[in-house]
Amino acid sequence: MRSRTALASLLTAATIVFSVVATATPATAGVLDVTCLPPSSQNTTYTPPLTNTAGPVTVSTSTQYGPCTSTSVPGLTTGSRSGNFNYSSFSCMNLLQSAAVTYTIAWNTGQQSTISGSTTVNTAGGVITVIVTGNVTAGLFAGDSVVQTATGASTDITLCTLGLRSVSSTNSLLTLEITSVS
Repeated sequence: MRSRTALASLLTAATIVFSVVATATPATAGVLDVTCLPPSSQNTTYTPPLTNTAGPVTVSTSTQYGPCTSTSVPGLTTGSRSGNFNYSSFSCMNLLQSAAVTYTIAWNTGQQSTISGSTTVNTAGGVITVIVTGNVTAGLFAGDSVVQTATGASTDITLCTLGLRSVSSTNSLLTLEITSVS
């Protein structure tokens, strides 16, 4: 008799759990609109080379995205961006600090996406990881969320912060994900 009561209680509990799970509203997940994987890369040069003492520097960046795949724009396969920025006070210490960023990617389709966000910087085991999180604020995929991860060697940067070396360039491999927020 006790086993029938235990079995009945177990079946009742299972029915309640199943009912709750079956009627729960699923979380709204966004659709991954674009993914770009390595060998996507970013190459940055510093003129003059960075030291641990801040001074005037020109930063030149060239970024290539691809191969890329897009569920909503099937012809989108690559993208790029580049720029030159003059700073009156910049050092290798700046490479380790979080910052606000805005940049525009020109896609192979002739369309553009302007991205605004912020960076998070981590160094561990000789690797620097810079993660940009933000949103597409204009152009193709406007309103979508963005996560871009850049990884590269941190040895020169670490030695620079200690005053033992200058940094003339940095190179990173990139992963980019643009996701609709619907």
